[in-house]
Amino acid sequence: MTVDFETNCYENDWRIVLGRHYLRVVLDRCAYPFSRRRLIVNNIRKRRPVEAAAKAAIARGHLDEYLFVEDHADAALDFFQIDRASLGRGYLYSISELVGIHASTADYLLYYKGDSYPNRRHRWIDPVIQLMESRSDLVVANLCWNDRFDEARSESFDRAGEFLVGYGFSDQCFLAKMSVFRAPIYNEHNPASARYPDYAGESFEKRADAYMRNHEAKRLTHGSQSYTHKNVPKGGMARILRRLRPFG
Repeated sequence: MTVDFETNCYENDWRIVLGRHYLRVVLDRCAYPFSRRRLIVNNIRKRRPVEAAAKAAIARGHLDEYLFVEDHADAALDFFQIDRASLGRGYLYSISELVGIHASTADYLLYYKGDSYPNRRHRWIDPVIQLMESRSDLVVANLCWNDRFDEARSESFDRAGEFLVGYGFSDQCFLAKMSVFRAPIYNEHNPASARYPDYAGESFEKRADAYMRNHEAKRLTHGSQSYTHKNVPKGGMARILRRLRPFG
């Protein structure tokens, strides 16, 4: 099985994501020999400094390639048969993931938002792929979110080895079966998917969840390993501290 790694950045966090240590630590904690390591760049003020930082990350061996959303958005939307206007406010919250999925030709894709990262090094990818290959209804997997294991257990209805089985989808961290996700599946609706925040509109996250529920496709959540999702402050001392201690 080939597996790609992707993460994204934008104006508020690209200096963190493309700092000298961030990608190195995140990739080491993933503990997997990825086929490609790809960065998706969106919504930045000046392209040149971000491109220079991305090239430096490639030179350090932390990335294989980077893509600017503006260069690939139209092709991704056409491929997934999504009308850009239908995303509404969700466009900025969705287009990086759609471009990233479109760009990958691997069997699986591990995607972390730029403000999410695994808490520790753990080899979970091989065993969860074995489970996903054994059952067609298992289409996505993730570590637990922010150590909220009780919540993850309450949202599950079965267990497979180390993993909880249930419905749901999060764009903070997902390992996607690309035979499912790299297809025009993102135009469905489900009442349960209305739980996603209104500010993100008809987002990729909401659409993926609706498709999965409509087709009884399930996700696997690790029962003892977690990732952290923590928004990057937009200014002040908190932002400075986050740059100095991105995993703090």
